[in-house]
Amino acid sequence: RSSSMTVPRPENELDLSRRKFVSAAAAAAAGWLLTSCGPKRLYDVPPERLKEAIREMEAGYAEAFGAQVAVSDAGPLPGVEFAYALDISRCVGCRRCVYACVEENNQSRDPQVQWIRVLSMELEGGVDFSESDPYYDPDLVPEEGHFYVPVQCQQCRNPPCTKVCPTGATWTEADGIVVIDYDWCIGCRYCMAACPYGARHFNWSQPQISVDELNTETHYLGNRPRPKGVVEKCTFCIQRSRQGRYPACVEVCPVGARKFGNLLDPESEIRYILENKRVLVLKEELNTLPRFFYFYGT
Repeated sequence: RSSSMTVPRPENELDLSRRKFVSAAAAAAAGWLLTSCGPKRLYDVPPERLKEAIREMEAGYAEAFGAQVAVSDAGPLPGVEFAYALDISRCVGCRRCVYACVEENNQSRDPQVQWIRVLSMELEGGVDFSESDPYYDPDLVPEEGHFYVPVQCQQCRNPPCTKVCPTGATWTEADGIVVIDYDWCIGCRYCMAACPYGARHFNWSQPQISVDELNTETHYLGNRPRPKGVVEKCTFCIQRSRQGRYPACVEVCPVGARKFGNLLDPESEIRYILENKRVLVLKEELNTLPRFFYFYGT
């Protein structure tokens, strides 16, 4: 998958301003509907007001992008707690997961925002972040004498990021996904400073997404188009996982290094890995209790 794309330009600057205004106005209207009467949690909002907010949001996106964008408000599934496992011994550092994530989750292409970072490390040094290289660029991967550690949101049980948010814009859902409500985010970036994994990212400028590559199947708490000045991150592809599908990075991995499933299901692959493989979590000493596990399958 390629990270490059052509950003369509309107005929004149006035048209560009109009498109931005319409998109921002729709988001603001939806935000007002969801927040003006007090509740902060998406599912605490009266159903009729939530439906109205989503209709306004979808209409704004249709005007801004010239495409029908569906915004889901699907909640957590009962009896489900999502978890992720990554086989370090299989990962080849191809970064296909990075670009599949960008395309699936409507991340900005110019400048490009990436929710997944792949770190190259030397076999002799082991897992050592201080010596890792996120900018490796060999002719071929995997490189001899190296292994790779992809890092993204660890979906912690004890997330420091949610504790520092002054507006309550980020929280943990019942299925284990740490989410962000972009209409409540004020861009203070306290959560970015608190995250020990560098997993949160800030939109410094108006995100640029091609209409041709826009993913129109979105979730309110996930991959819907974001405005300038908010924080975003991996949500286990909430728009997919809550429909019983794998995250995009799992599907695209050419070597099957990525595993995903329900931690509460004793018959799931994720439970088998935790019970039978050599498993580790990143920065265990911080007691963040990630739901993202690394293991050695071979």
